[in-house]
Amino acid sequence: MLVIEGLTRRFGDKEAVSNVDLQIGAGAFVGVIGRSGAGKSTLLRMINRLQDPSSGRILHDGRDVTALKGRALRAWRAEAAMIFQQFNLVGRLDVLTNVLMGRLATAPAWRALTKSWSAEDRAIALSALDQFDIAPLAAQRADSLSGGQQQRVAIARALAQEPALILADEPIASLDPRNTKIVMDALLRINKHFGITVLCNLHSLDLARTYCDRLVGMAQGRVVFDGAPAALTEQVAHDLYGLEAGEVMDLPAAKPAFGDAIPQAAALA
Repeated sequence: MLVIEGLTRRFGDKEAVSNVDLQIGAGAFVGVIGRSGAGKSTLLRMINRLQDPSSGRILHDGRDVTALKGRALRAWRAEAAMIFQQFNLVGRLDVLTNVLMGRLATAPAWRALTKSWSAEDRAIALSALDQFDIAPLAAQRADSLSGGQQQRVAIARALAQEPALILADEPIASLDPRNTKIVMDALLRINKHFGITVLCNLHSLDLARTYCDRLVGMAQGRVVFDGAPAALTEQVAHDLYGLEAGEVMDLPAAKPAFGDAIPQAAALA
């Protein structure tokens, strides 16, 4: 259980996130929606502790995440894996090495420096790539891949961390419709197959309705909607997005069946 209590982040006189209270159960797929500047990215970055809250607390299974330091904080960042809009891969390194970077929290630094990864770490990384049908790309440079392939590598890296929680910050913002579906299906597979909690920032309401079990709507740093996708009416959308509402609402799509999301592959070791 992830519990957020009174979470606030100030930048000077501006509150990017203001007094947010949320409870998110294990295994949920939660979409965080709202216009640009609503505080969505800041919220996820505080949960991962890439940014520190100005006030409030983050609890995970009763542990106070906001109090963590040093090794305990590094372990939490592995447990709450981040997926970024711009992939954050090392382009000159091959795909497998990029995924192995997800094992750094459990391996000594010298393994990364000398590329002396254990057989277990390599097996976990290859299995993560196999989950998303990109194991054949393991030896290619990351910067030789398409945007959709790079984002799947980033998701495989997050899965290799063996996280309890995945925080996806606008993971499909720079992708075309085909790759958008591939990446969202990959996140759905992680959620349903492994039971990993997913918090995903999304701009498109229709994608949020299609993939998420629950939606959290933010405006001006505050939570103004929290409920099932079916409860997010056109009026609520207009309250969240104002004049942008028409741009983020398309024809509704049927939710993909879990078995159709991505071909079944061997479970992660």
